[in-house]
Amino acid sequence: MRQRAARPPAQRAAPGAAGVEAAGRLERCVRRVDPPLRQGVRRVIVTVCLLPLLLLLARESLRLPTLAPFLAYGFVVLAGTTGMLYVAYTRYEDPADEALPIPVRSRGRAGRESASFPLLGEAPGVALLVAVKDERERIEECVRSMAAAAACLPGARVVIVDDCSQDGTVEVLRRLRDELGATLIELPRNVGKKHALVQACAVVDSEVIAFTGSDCVLAPDALRRCVRALVRDPEFGAVSGHCRALNADAGLLTRVQDVWYEGQFRVAKAAEASFGSVTCVSGPLAVFRRDAVRNYLPAWADDRFLGAPFRFATDRQLTGYVLGQAWRGAALKRRYADSPFVSAQDYPERRWRVGYVRSARVWTDVPATFRSLLRQQVRWKKSFIRNLFFTGSFMWRRGPAPAVLYYGHVLWVAAAPVMAFRHLVWGPAHGTFLLAFLYLCGVILKGCVWGLAYRADHPGDTHWRYRPVMSVLSSVLLAWLLPYSLLTLRRGVWTRGTA
Repeated sequence: MRQRAARPPAQRAAPGAAGVEAAGRLERCVRRVDPPLRQGVRRVIVTVCLLPLLLLLARESLRLPTLAPFLAYGFVVLAGTTGMLYVAYTRYEDPADEALPIPVRSRGRAGRESASFPLLGEAPGVALLVAVKDERERIEECVRSMAAAAACLPGARVVIVDDCSQDGTVEVLRRLRDELGATLIELPRNVGKKHALVQACAVVDSEVIAFTGSDCVLAPDALRRCVRALVRDPEFGAVSGHCRALNADAGLLTRVQDVWYEGQFRVAKAAEASFGSVTCVSGPLAVFRRDAVRNYLPAWADDRFLGAPFRFATDRQLTGYVLGQAWRGAALKRRYADSPFVSAQDYPERRWRVGYVRSARVWTDVPATFRSLLRQQVRWKKSFIRNLFFTGSFMWRRGPAPAVLYYGHVLWVAAAPVMAFRHLVWGPAHGTFLLAFLYLCGVILKGCVWGLAYRADHPGDTHWRYRPVMSVLSSVLLAWLLPYSLLTLRRGVWTRGTA
């Protein structure tokens, strides 16, 4: 079998490693400070760093009532970005960090079981699952990283489902099964990723169920850190790891995506996690409590939208079942009452929190060609549209801050193609080229803000320069994929190569 030429991510020499280490030492010093003082220090530092943006927004706010809607859009986007950065850097704490105190809301439950949120034991049973289809060239690296991650937890098991591969993948998996002691399930026919994972869940009875992707590589301590977060805070029903690009060195396009991934997790997910409402526990490392998700696995596998099966293995939808079961859970369980996942044990609907563990590192292959990137983005946008009709129906109940983050993001995504058309097509067609120029300047400004946030987290790493490129790419080109995704919503199979 052909092996990767690149070294595992953990062994790569990162740019600016010395600067990152210095930043880490500074962060550890800050953590030793009492929580109230630490929060105050962070707020001051972050406010000073964001001061140029705050002054710009303050000046523009005076003109806001007189601005045209299309110009006001830029103000709102910049204000939203500034607010998200402030929340992510002042409120977020890594829930797996044992140097930090156990959350106040959970302290009173030490040594006893809460009627609302039962405690996990110190060493809960863990099953790490992956579904595989035609991945002969790269699956070994993934499975070996899963085995290394499981080895850090007593009694953790690795479960692999081969979804009727036709390229020799199953022979590789059999060899790894015998060598590593993993469980291998060979399906006689292709059923799709969701059904394959649900079939794997049927054979495990672990208190924690974790998923990863067949194109992913986990850090050895990634799974342990996610499980530790669930143990420390019993209100967590699910947590997401932190993902970067495994093939970041392949070219410009992959480096751009790598920096973008960092911001989407470090800032966007951190902001949502500050309120316990991460809306997408991402597939590269998604870790769930059994009692938060097991009753809803048949609904996930058989998800239908607009009268047809929705075949994409959407991470957002499975996360939505955890976030919204207090309001939607009973109806879903009644619909699938005959399923063994529901009839065997009926878990109470709870208002779970969903978090993000920044220290749980995982790497995934990102699209290396522009064509594959477009296909990936179409799949993601279809999942976004489908999930909007589920999660969007209850997110306002989770509180003002989570609602603002969620619906603000929805409005930004929905408005992006309209803004692109207005500024880049309609404007120049009517002779207003200045409008297009100003629009692009605003897009680049936003990208630079995200890039500077990356640089603050990674001192000495010059890759921050790629972030404005992603902003331009998203606003000028990828935004158009939303209406296309809407028109082709029913077209979808489990493969990274189609949309």
